[in-house]
Amino acid sequence: MKNLRKLFAEYLGTFGIVFFGTGSIIVNELSSGTVSHVGVAVTFGVIVTLMIYSFSEISGAHLNPAVTIALLKTDGLNFLGKVSYILSQTAWAVSASLLLHLLFPSNAMLGSTIPSGAELQSFVLEFILTFFLMIVILQATHYQSVKPFAGLLIGLTVMIEAMFAGPICGASMNPARSLGPALVSGHFESIWLYIVAPIAGAILGKVVHRILTVHGELKKEVKAQFEDAQISSMAELTKWTVESNKEVSLQEGSL
Repeated sequence: MKNLRKLFAEYLGTFGIVFFGTGSIIVNELSSGTVSHVGVAVTFGVIVTLMIYSFSEISGAHLNPAVTIALLKTDGLNFLGKVSYILSQTAWAVSASLLLHLLFPSNAMLGSTIPSGAELQSFVLEFILTFFLMIVILQATHYQSVKPFAGLLIGLTVMIEAMFAGPICGASMNPARSLGPALVSGHFESIWLYIVAPIAGAILGKVVHRILTVHGELKKEVKAQFEDAQISSMAELTKWTVESNKEVSLQEGSL
């Protein structure tokens, strides 16, 4: 039952992002630009923020296959759990696009992400955008002082990146967000880059986050060990210091 609740939360969260986000693109096209590019970017940022605050306590609010894959072995999900999350995210992205197709049958693209220029240009952009998005996700959820604002920070990141790169690459940063409209509309042009680039960017973001935070965590651990250690002489202190330094070096070398 607990796993079903998590999957349902991922269903709803991803559905909301694709329905409102790509829906704003469709409405903007049908209304001759009433929503505007800025409005589309704001819509994506706000809906991501709302979905994170709504479902983070239930499923962790991945809402993105790239995030789920990058968090391998660090979020308590086993392999089958990861697969279930990704299938759930993609299925509800498709269902959101199906509903949008029923509501707006005259729109052929359904908010599909297609490069406006060279594929390499969009690949690099999607890689960098997702890299920084992943950094914000991990940093904002790692430190207690900013954790209450994590959803807002992540949503703002999505908004500013969509505002900056949306006209060039679509600023997907999310394979499910691109797969949903593509599968329903039949527009698979360059779909590979919207799968590969976000996953690669998210994985690198996870590695960099680990590098940024592991030394501080190790120092805290060593300090705790020192406070617990029973040291009664200078010789014992010297021995403990050497052993602790070896432990830190070994753990940092395993990155």
